[in-house]
Amino acid sequence: MNVIKSNGRPGVLARGYFGHDILPYMEIAQPMARPNARSVVQTGMKDLLSYGKLLMHCKIIAAAFLLAWQAVVSTGPAMAEQKTVLAAFGDSLSAGYQLAPEAAFPNQLQAALTAKGLHVEVRNAAVSGDTASGGLARLDWSIGEDIDGVILELGANDALRGIDPQITRTALDAALARFAERGIEVLLAGMLAPPNLGADYGTEFNAIFPELADKYDVILYPFFLDGVAGQKKLNLGDGIHPTADGVAMIVERILPSVEALLDRIDNAS
Repeated sequence: MNVIKSNGRPGVLARGYFGHDILPYMEIAQPMARPNARSVVQTGMKDLLSYGKLLMHCKIIAAAFLLAWQAVVSTGPAMAEQKTVLAAFGDSLSAGYQLAPEAAFPNQLQAALTAKGLHVEVRNAAVSGDTASGGLARLDWSIGEDIDGVILELGANDALRGIDPQITRTALDAALARFAERGIEVLLAGMLAPPNLGADYGTEFNAIFPELADKYDVILYPFFLDGVAGQKKLNLGDGIHPTADGVAMIVERILPSVEALLDRIDNAS
């Protein structure tokens, strides 16, 4: 510390509130020089202004740092945790009729996608017994706003009941139009009419799926039960619904189409 001298005698410095040397005190028993009040005030004001500017800069830097950190915290983990959400929107074939939840189509498909390193959630939005018209009636409340893509599997019950193919077509057409309006990508799982309904019925019914797929430019998986239908070991006793192994076969065969659906979702986002 520099020491001020007066009359050749060493003095002691007094420090102001802001740490600056503002007033020299002389050695004890020496008369103290009277300070200029105006200069003291000016010096104090300069110190105060300098301190205020420094404080303001510190606040700005701190605020910028906080905003940057919040951005990292909010976007980093969110991006790491971001996943694609699919919905299996169908009937008992997708719902997992008489199967444990983990053996149903949505869960087996999700497990297969996870095994390939894909961060995808597959929700079970299927209802046993649904026809195409039944699915259309519940579409808006079954498919939430967070759904990115849909595997549309409806029509099997229409064929089993011999419903007029035009009714089935109209319902599926309306469902696809609704998904298009909402910007939801679709994988249309086709169905084939049982042969006992006759050739004319089969021709009209089977044409629904490829024609609607072309109309709405959606991915078509021609026959949901491909490799399973008619295979006794892969079906339950009713000969209609797949066993857990039957579902595994469906997942294995439809998986490339599901990956194509995911590519479309990624490209659209």
